[in-house]
Amino acid sequence: MAELFIIGQLCSAEEFPSKSLFCKWSVHAGNNWKIISGHKEGQTQVDSPYYDSRTWWCHPIDIHFASKGIQGWPKFHVQVYHYDSYGRSEIYGYGFCYVPTTPGTHTVDCHTWRPIGNLRDEFRRFFLGGGAQLKSPDFVYCGTDRYRLHTESLGKVRFRLNVIARNFRHYGVEL
Repeated sequence: MAELFIIGQLCSAEEFPSKSLFCKWSVHAGNNWKIISGHKEGQTQVDSPYYDSRTWWCHPIDIHFASKGIQGWPKFHVQVYHYDSYGRSEIYGYGFCYVPTTPGTHTVDCHTWRPIGNLRDEFRRFFLGGGAQLKSPDFVYCGTDRYRLHTESLGKVRFRLNVIARNFRHYGVEL
């Protein structure tokens, strides 16, 4: 089978309205893909930078896939949360990005967004915390119903990834 190695890190976040952030991530692939080793999902630590405008996580990623084709190419799904001084965590953004299809070292920026509610929901979010959330995280990377959502663009999450492709030519795939 063809093999894909993804080695790197979930580096940082920037351009979010507040600091003290953490990130939950997962990798999704089609039915032709099988994880041989590595974690399919993870969570970073909370970083509360005082002097930097960027939140740093440097969370390691090491995943080994096997596949017979390129259908359902792997993609990362991220959920960025804000951790406030009262110990509450609220969703700050959802996003997804595809793993680069060319072997080598890549910097990938994953732009995030959050759903916005009506005026009452936004007042409640501002004064009490919380806010509109997705019932199912599948809306993030499945575009069938996502176009109906009202959203607000937020910050971006940066990945640094080393992609190694092996034996794809044996299956007629040129990367």
